[in-house]
Amino acid sequence: MTELTTALLAAYDEHMRGLGTIGEGETPDSDGPLLRKYGGFRGFVTSPRPDLGLRGRELDDLIARQRDFFAARGEAVEWKTRGHDLPADLPERLTAAGFVGEDDETVLIGLAAELATPTPAPEGITLRRVTALDDMRRIAAVQTEVWGEDWSWLAGNLASRAGDTENFLVLVAETDAPRPEVVSAAWLTSTPGTGFAGLWGGSTLAAWRGRGIYRSLVAHRARWALDHGIRHLQVDASPDSTPILRRLGMHAVTTTTPYVWTPPAA
Repeated sequence: MTELTTALLAAYDEHMRGLGTIGEGETPDSDGPLLRKYGGFRGFVTSPRPDLGLRGRELDDLIARQRDFFAARGEAVEWKTRGHDLPADLPERLTAAGFVGEDDETVLIGLAAELATPTPAPEGITLRRVTALDDMRRIAAVQTEVWGEDWSWLAGNLASRAGDTENFLVLVAETDAPRPEVVSAAWLTSTPGTGFAGLWGGSTLAAWRGRGIYRSLVAHRARWALDHGIRHLQVDASPDSTPILRRLGMHAVTTTTPYVWTPPAA
C-alpha cells in the first residue's frame, strides 16, 4: 500500500465508519463497540473503529445480541464489515450466527477536484436534480429492473432525506422530451464536518450502458461536492464500477462486505 492509499484509508477510518444519514423513521443506537440504527428498510450495524476490541466468546455474544435485537423487532439487519478490520475471524463468526455474506465491494476514495472534470451527458440524456417522491419512485423502478428484485422501499428512503439539500443530492439521468424516461440515477451523501461524501447508485438500464452516463453522474456530483467544500469522495464499488472509477483517478483502499441476517419467514 502506497503512502497515499495509507493516508486515504486512515481518513476513511476516521470519518466514514458511522451510520450515515438517518432516514425518516430510523433510530440511531449503540451497543458496546458498535453503532446501529433500526426502523428503516432494514437495520444497519457498523464499527466506528477498525478493531472491535473483542475476541472469542465476547465477540460471539456481541454478534448474538445484535441478531436477537433485530429478531425481536422482526427486522432484517446488515452488518458492514471491511477487509482490514479486526478480528480477522469476524466474517466466520457472523456466518456461524446466521448472517449471510453478500458480494464483496471495493472501497475507493478520490479527490473531488480530480473527478470534477467536464463530462457532459451523452446526446439525448439530461441530468436533473430531483427531490419529489414521484421521481424517487421512478428511481426505485429502475433499480428494481436492473437488479431483478423489489427496490420499492428506496423511494421513501431517498425522499425522507431529500429535504437536506446542503448534504444530500439525488440526480436522475433521463431521456429528453417528449416522454422523459429515467435510465439511471445516483446520489451523494455528505458527512458534515469531515470533508467527505459518499457516492451511491449509478445503476443504468441495460440498453443505455456503455455511453458514459455513469461517468457523467460521477463528474456532476464531484462538481457539486467542490461547491460545497467537500474534498474527498468515497464509493463502495461493484466489480463493474471499480475499473471505471480507477480510470477516473480513484484509489482502492480496502474492501467491504455486508453480512445480512433476515428473520425467518412467518
